[in-house]
This record gives sequence, structure tokens and C-alpha cells, in this order.
Amino acid sequence: MSFDALSGIRVLDLSRLLPGPYCSMMLGDLGAEIIKVEEPGRGDYIRYYLPKLKAESAFFLALNRNKRSMTLNLKSERGKKIFIDLVKNVDVVLESFRPGVMEKLGIGYKKLQKSNPKIIVCSISGYGQDGPYAEKAGHDINYLSIAGITGLTKTKDGKPVIPGIQIADIGGGMMAAYCILAAIIDREKTGKGQYIDISMTDAAMTWSTMYLGKYFADGKIPKPSSELLTGQFACYNIYKTKDGGYMSLGALEPQFWSAFCKAIGMEDMIPRQMDEGEKAEKLISEVKKVFLEHTKDEWIELLKDVDCCCEPVNSFDEMLSDPQIIHRKMICEIEHPKEGTIRQINFPGKFSATPARVRLSPPALGQHTEEILKKLGETNKEIVNLRKEKVI
Repeated sequence: MSFDALSGIRVLDLSRLLPGPYCSMMLGDLGAEIIKVEEPGRGDYIRYYLPKLKAESAFFLALNRNKRSMTLNLKSERGKKIFIDLVKNVDVVLESFRPGVMEKLGIGYKKLQKSNPKIIVCSISGYGQDGPYAEKAGHDINYLSIAGITGLTKTKDGKPVIPGIQIADIGGGMMAAYCILAAIIDREKTGKGQYIDISMTDAAMTWSTMYLGKYFADGKIPKPSSELLTGQFACYNIYKTKDGGYMSLGALEPQFWSAFCKAIGMEDMIPRQMDEGEKAEKLISEVKKVFLEHTKDEWIELLKDVDCCCEPVNSFDEMLSDPQIIHRKMICEIEHPKEGTIRQINFPGKFSATPARVRLSPPALGQHTEEILKKLGETNKEIVNLRKEKVI
């Protein structure tokens, strides 16, 4: 039995911060060999983000398991030559610089393709490699705003809300991993690699598929609490409990709403499920009063055997003790040489034959530089010279 679905796939990862490292971690969890190429003396900027555990950033540790780190000065001619030598024997180059930076460094796709016609180069950027915004700086909040996601996510008074997580960043990383695997499959048929241009804005925009499809049909711009799944109806809403907690009610289908109404002893509400406007507001107020009669834990107990799509809104503490999260083993522990035992979010996919697994703890900056260079044929003397010349 093979233990690693992507065993034999080698990736040079030049990316930093969140989107690219998330992508390469997903590939690494599935068995790909990830070489994290970092700037000498500095490395991935996220290494210095607070808080830190004993020595390493909590953010870096969360994103960089199953990788080896080497330092390489890509602005030096010797560093570029080493990088191109590495490219000859890898499958994928992943990068997240601004558009044009790889070309300026002399290691753009066309140059790499000459060294390895089978190479797959994937670039993750905020707005993509072309277009009027290509050169602009940006962050998750900007990409979501351009993509229309922030405009769709509002309070009832119409104020846009900043999401609790970086949706475009993670979405861009996921899309990159998906496209890289598609390119690998295509290469099996054609024998040729290709270039992949991932825009985090584009990736985020695809997440609004359902609502944009509706807009294409009726031409109506969604308004706060005016859409089916954004708080218009009592059956699909968030409710505060007696102790200040919250419950999420997703009783969208009639059978679930009916089960909920029967469970709380208010069967008269069943035919009012899709009331709109003022009637909907009145029904929501009635349901709010009901939820305020019990604490969150009491609601969990009261509805545990009722098939009505009503679940608690968990904090991180509560999520970590949730029986479903525990059963699915979504938190794993790994040993780190400096930090000791650290906790991580496990890989979400469950494979019957080639499960994802943690093989390597997050690396120290340049931890594997000598090992990788020796595999390229560099001698100890040459490695010493490379350090003196600040190439590594």
C-alpha cells in the first residue's frame, strides 16, 4: 500500500505569508516533497509574526509542516544558477511575488521552461498577472471588496463586515493546489508543463457563484437580510441564548423547520416558514424570544436528537471540544525540535488508501540548505564559499 498520494512530486516553494504556504502545505500533507526557498538571513516574513511559542512564530508553525527549508539569494548570479539547477529535477515552482518579479530576477517561466520543459510554474498574486490592477498592492480585504464579497456581507443597517478569516488568501491557495494537480495530470498525457496564473480576487469571486447566478437571472443586487441565506427568514438565522451564547438555525427545508417547531412546542409557526417582510420580522422576533428561554448548553441538549439543523456557534475552545471535531481527528499533534509538542489543524480529506500525514515538522530557516546543495553535487568547501559570498 502506498502511503502518499503525491509521492515523487517535488515542489520548489518561493511563496511567503499565507496563500502559497497554505497551498504547499496541502500538497506536502499528501506526500509531495516541498523545498521552501527563503531569503538568507530573513526568510518568510511570517516567521517574525507574533505571538511566538518558544522560538518560532505560531503563524509560521501553522503553515509550514512537511517542508524543508533552504536559503538562497536569488539576486546573485550563483544563487540563480543553483535555483535553475534545482528546477531541472522538480515538478513545480510556486511563487507569490508581484507580477514581473520572477522575470526581473531572471528566473521567469520561459527561462525555467528551457531548463525543464515539464516544469509547472504557479504564480499566486492579488489581482493576477495582467489587467489594470496587476501591479497594485493589496490584501484580503481589498480582494474581497473588488470581488463583491464584502458588498454581499453586511449588517442589517447596510455596513459591510470584515470576515473573521482571510477568505481570498485561503481561496487562492486552495485554487492553486487544485490547478497544480490538474496540470500534473495534464502533463501525464502531453509530457509538457505549463504556467498557471492564480488571482486571489478571481478565486474569491467564484465563491459567490450561487448569488451571482441569481443576479444574472433577476438583475437584483442583494441587500442585507434580503436573500434566502442571509437572514431574511426565521428558519435560517442566528439566535442569542439566555447566557449570551448563540445557536445557528438552518432549518431551510420544510421537514427541518417542522421538526424544530414541534420540538419547541410552537407548531403554529410551521406554515409561516417563508413569511416575508414585516411578517418575517415578526416571526424572527418570536423565535428570538424562544431561544432566550434557555442557555446554549440547554439548547444543545434539548435538540440533540431533533433533526432540525440547529447547532451551536462555537468559539475556538468549544470547537476543539466538539465531539464531531474530535471524532474526525481534525487536530493533530507533532513534535518540533525546539517547540516540543505542538498542535496543528489536520488535513481535511480522508483517503482510504493514501492518507495525508505529517512527515516533517516546520523547518528552521535554512535548516536543509546543505543537505539539498550536496544532492546537487556541491562540496563542503563550495558550501562554505557560498556562505561567505552570502549566496545561501
